[in-house]
Amino acid sequence: MKIFYSGRVQGIGFRYTARTIATGFEITGYVRNLTDGRVELAAEGESEELEDFRAALRSAILAGFIRDESVEWGDAQNEYRGFEITQ
Repeated sequence: MKIFYSGRVQGIGFRYTARTIATGFEITGYVRNLTDGRVELAAEGESEELEDFRAALRSAILAGFIRDESVEWGDAQNEYRGFEITQ
């Protein structure tokens, strides 16, 4: 699953919140800021776990800063270890 978030999502702790929430799920991936002001999040895991993680992100206190959420689904590549903040 890859999600692109737009709105006021940079400079408010969004990436750190996503990483903290991710620790409660059996997923791997990353979250990073993009130069165009969006945040990109990529996660791999079982589909139900990914949906629950996505719902947890939307219900987090920072969800009010999200204007748009664009989700892309694909097959897992098993290329991540843990869930990290990247540049």
